[in-house]
Amino acid sequence: MTYVPAGQTAEFSAIVSDVDARHRADGALAVGRPARLRVVWLGRRRVPGIDAGTEVRLEGMVNTVQGLPTMYNPRYEILSRQENE
Repeated sequence: MTYVPAGQTAEFSAIVSDVDARHRADGALAVGRPARLRVVWLGRRRVPGIDAGTEVRLEGMVNTVQGLPTMYNPRYEILSRQENE
């Protein structure tokens, strides 16, 4: 997650990893890193409920920015949080 200093335009961003994307159709684990997506909420310094380890479902348009798939201001649903909260 990235927190922008108070003097800059408000923006909250996070890198989301899709660990399920590593599983192939035959159930085997695919080689390589999980799929990653940069998510950016413009005009916000924080998104309530979104912290490291939070499992989310996202919906929105995807663009490639600096070589990384990026979604701006997505709709989101919090699915679960870390158990140690």
